[in-house]
Amino acid sequence: MSKHDIAIQAIESKANVLIEVADKMWKEPETAYNEVKAAQWIADVLKANGFEVEMGAYNLPTCVVGRWGKGHPVVGFLGELDALPGMSQKICTFKDPIVPGGAGQGCGHNLLGAACLGGALGMKAELEAKGLEGTVVYYGCPAEEVLTGKAFMAREGAFRDLDCAFSWHGGSMNGVNNGVSTGLNSAIFHFKGRTAHAGGDPHNGRSALDAAEIMSVGANYLREHVTSDVRIHYVYKEAGTAPNIVPDKAAVWYYVRAFSRPAIEDTYARLVKVAEGAAHMTETELEIEFLGGCYNTIPNETLAAAAHECLEAIGPNQWTEEEQAFAKAMNEQSPMYEMFKNAGKLDASAIDDQIHPISRAYGYGSTDVGDVMNIVPTAFIGTATYNLAAPGHSWQITSCAGMSIGHKGMLLGAKALAAVGMEVVENPELLKKAKEEFDERVKGNPYKCPIPKEIPIPQPQK
Repeated sequence: MSKHDIAIQAIESKANVLIEVADKMWKEPETAYNEVKAAQWIADVLKANGFEVEMGAYNLPTCVVGRWGKGHPVVGFLGELDALPGMSQKICTFKDPIVPGGAGQGCGHNLLGAACLGGALGMKAELEAKGLEGTVVYYGCPAEEVLTGKAFMAREGAFRDLDCAFSWHGGSMNGVNNGVSTGLNSAIFHFKGRTAHAGGDPHNGRSALDAAEIMSVGANYLREHVTSDVRIHYVYKEAGTAPNIVPDKAAVWYYVRAFSRPAIEDTYARLVKVAEGAAHMTETELEIEFLGGCYNTIPNETLAAAAHECLEAIGPNQWTEEEQAFAKAMNEQSPMYEMFKNAGKLDASAIDDQIHPISRAYGYGSTDVGDVMNIVPTAFIGTATYNLAAPGHSWQITSCAGMSIGHKGMLLGAKALAAVGMEVVENPELLKKAKEEFDERVKGNPYKCPIPKEIPIPQPQK
């Protein structure tokens, strides 16, 4: 039983409002830097509940920030707003897009934005009821899916006034994640050559595609000579128009990931040399479009333990027969079904119904929450919002994010966020210990935004 019933009851009283916001974002998904409607919907709820609201915060048009309260501690909740391209899906147990090729909530950010909103509303309600001092800050962060939204915000001064921050994400399990996820650099390498007839006078051409392919060969050899945490992956953005024309333009988009910024920056610098070498070999010109980057996450054991205790006190969701049947049908279509079944993970329930111990597993995905974690002590909470065997970034997640399975997980996440926020207020020693741990972890490595000032902030597409 949680001791923060005031916050929990406040969230329950606002459940319909939070679900309405999540469903609006589900029905009208907006991709990175285009979250115009989502930001407004969030802002409307914040204003209606007494928050001071800033739209276009930190010079990002689709960033919304709400503040309430006074004094310390200043507690931040990291909402996210963007959908994924190509993840459109109806609420059903088989793949069936609403708009073929359209955007959809394949990472459940409609739930994420609303859960953190609920956490902020719940914490405000309990602070008011108890007459306690503290400041609640809600961040509606754009563009997590391209891993640059919070870095741009940080570059413009965000998060520095916080004492701590909390993030939540829907997933397949209930628990606190205190492992490390990779940071990243993202860049498109543009090669410019000279066209010629590929059959008639190939000697007059200088192939940009040759340069891009040679770069990729070099990058693949580079994999042998980097630390084991490094990941390098790429896609071609442009590769010519016809086989009988020597391509004068080609572009390849690279991600470089690792568990530390030094490893990322070292590998990226070597990748740039590979690209320069490819341009030299093919007598082409190279232009690098650096898109940005993010930091690796860093754990905070103190805040993670507090968040875990709050989640345990509240307890897991119970699922209806209809929800179980829906999830079971989804699991059976998952590419991971046999693995999960053979491991006995689907024996008891098709959706997670337990609170698991704190996870310290390393993950090779990335999140721009890592930037915030390198600025202030931060903890990451997860609750079940989809079936156990759902693949990441899949139509199954979109389907669950628009129905009761997602809604229940979102509300549980909101309650855990509000409860741990109150723990920070009521236990000053907890925050002191969390800050000491943070200072020790980042000692000698202060945050330096990975996005240079000269890179402009993306604007919404008209």
